[in-house]
Amino acid sequence: MITTDATKCVTNLGIPHKGPTGPTGPNGVVQNRKVPHRLGERLKKLRQERRWTLGEAGQHTGVAASTLSKIENDRMSPTFDVVQKLATGFDVSVIEFFANNTGLQASGRRSLTLAGTGRSIETQVYANQLLASDLVHKKIVPVLTRVKARSLEDFDELSSHDGEEFMFVLEGAVFFHTELYEPVHMQEGDSVYIDSGMQHACYSVSKEDALVLWMYTG
Repeated sequence: MITTDATKCVTNLGIPHKGPTGPTGPNGVVQNRKVPHRLGERLKKLRQERRWTLGEAGQHTGVAASTLSKIENDRMSPTFDVVQKLATGFDVSVIEFFANNTGLQASGRRSLTLAGTGRSIETQVYANQLLASDLVHKKIVPVLTRVKARSLEDFDELSSHDGEEFMFVLEGAVFFHTELYEPVHMQEGDSVYIDSGMQHACYSVSKEDALVLWMYTG
């Protein structure tokens, strides 16, 4: 068991540990310090810069105009797959949807994400925090995820997108499903590396929602 080490990782990454000392955890990490991602505002700005209508943006991204409208008006939180489609269609990196206007690009870069300040994207199955979101044009996208899903029925469809990804279980346990392999039970300390083009999904099987660290490429 690596419970102690996993708990340290969770605290350092900004997710309050649900321990016996209270909701802020043993080190007093403050909850609700997440920074709103304002994806709708960012998407609308990118579209207007290109002078595209919603219909034209839909043609470029492969995302329905009605869906784009809901995202722009903060009535829908897109999945990672949809965000990747948007990035490809607008010819920007995934992280550029969440970086500030002066995202760091120089050599010798460093990005510090303080506890609880990762930019959030929440869907019906995952509560995500994007880490190092001030860096643009990264080769990897680190994401801290609270897995809310409890069965495959919670997913409208399995995830599939370009690139490769690595997942490490920090807390709790999950079942990890992939298109070509038998589902596997994973617990604290377990990890998996996959081709992201293979359909995949994971859901929590522990009493509390599992916490995992994803690393995406592309």
